[in-house]
This record gives sequence, structure tokens and C-alpha cells, in this order.
Amino acid sequence: MPASLKLGAMSSSTFSPPFSPPHAVAQRLQEVGFAVLAPHDVAQWAQVDLQDLQSLAADWDDLPPDEHLKDGGRYRRRRHACFTVQGSAVHTMPHRAHWQPVQYNALHGGMQRWFAPMLAHTVTQPAWGQVLQALASTADAVFAGAAAPERWFTEAHQFRIDTCDGIGRPTPEGAHRDGVDLVAVFLIGRSGIKGGETRVFEAQGPSGQRFTLTQPWSLLLLDDARMIHETTPIQPLDPAAPGGCRDTLVVTLRRGGFQGDGQM
Repeated sequence: MPASLKLGAMSSSTFSPPFSPPHAVAQRLQEVGFAVLAPHDVAQWAQVDLQDLQSLAADWDDLPPDEHLKDGGRYRRRRHACFTVQGSAVHTMPHRAHWQPVQYNALHGGMQRWFAPMLAHTVTQPAWGQVLQALASTADAVFAGAAAPERWFTEAHQFRIDTCDGIGRPTPEGAHRDGVDLVAVFLIGRSGIKGGETRVFEAQGPSGQRFTLTQPWSLLLLDDARMIHETTPIQPLDPAAPGGCRDTLVVTLRRGGFQGDGQM
């Protein structure tokens, strides 16, 4: 691992994301294992108006606390939902626990975590379906090639990480893979914070990159089998005003079934 990517360190520098154009997303994922899109390119990629994506952001103000943090923290709020996506067909699945094996999440793996479901107001918006379809189409291009569209078992997580207690940890489990095929991390917004640097590096190699997502609805896509990722802790810009936060949407796509099938 490069010295520049020592894990967990708070960085005061900000590195610009290596944005790619929408037409190059699949190629970029195949060549280097990740791709980053600017907000206006996310809208083009998902074939939706950016304003319609931005209108979803208010739903992050209604996230309940994550009651499963094993580090004792109170800095994370969260909702969760599951879908299947195949081509243009998007189906909402019955609410279920989120489960990961210990090999992918040493802190919270091996346990059933029931989070509050995402609101119907969110998942019934046309823009939401367009985003899921775009992710499935990208996953098909990268992992399925010329084959018929895969059925993608899709989990979505709304996160708010705050600094009310001084430090918030977007990835308390540290640098990790998720045990899926494709990971998508959308920045919904950030306010009154420093830190929150994204770090991605090869699971089986020396290369890595660091950058900070700052623009609402910018997007990081990861080939999960090839890349490890983390986001560094956040702190308030002004210690006297510790109410800053970082909002993200994380969506994972997996072939063959949801993680935890047979474990519950």
C-alpha cells in the first residue's frame, strides 16, 4: 500500500476527483476498477434531470439513528431498502435485515442488522428508478458483457454522518470490500465539516488514489472484487459549531442473491 494511503489519517488537503465522462464509465471500471462522475454527468448517465436528483436530498433530514454501531458511536443515521433490477424492471423487495460476512466487515459482520426502511416517498420517485436502472446497465456492461441483462440483487443505504460528538466515521469498519459486484457511492451533500476524504486502492496491487467528493450527486463506482475503499473521519470546521454532517447514498449490486440468504 502506498505511503500516501495510510489508513485512517485525517488529511487537511483536498484532492480533486478524477472525473470521467459518462460514456467512459464501463471502460474505466474495466481498466482501473473504479470511476468517478461529476453531478451533471451523473444526470446524463441516469437520463434524469439533475434537479430531480437534488429534490431527493430532503429525505436525508428524516433518517433515524443507527442502533447497531459496535464502537458505541452516535454519529450515524441510516435507512435501508432492497430491490431487484433486471434491465428496466425494478422491483422493491420485502424489508429485510442487512447482513455481511466477517471477512468483509470485521466490525459489524456476522450479525443481522435491521435498519428503518427507506420512505415510499423516496423509492417511488421516477428519478430513483432511473438511478437503479443506470446502475444495472453499467453492471451488465462491466460484468455480463453481451449476455442478457442480469438480475441484480440491489441494496440501498441512506447515510448521514454527523459531528455532534466531535468526530463522525463514514466507514468505522476501516478500509474494506463489500462482498458484492458493483458499489456506488453518491455524495448527497456535506456541510460544516472537514475530512471525509475518499480513498480507493487495488485489493491485489500497489496502486491507489485519494480525493474528496464535494459536489452534491457526484458519484464513485467501484468494482468491489478489485478495489478496497474507505472514507476518512469528519470533524466540524468550527469546534464551537459541531453540527456538521456528510450525507451519502450507497447502493450495491450483486449477482445470485442478497448477502445473508441462507444466514437468516
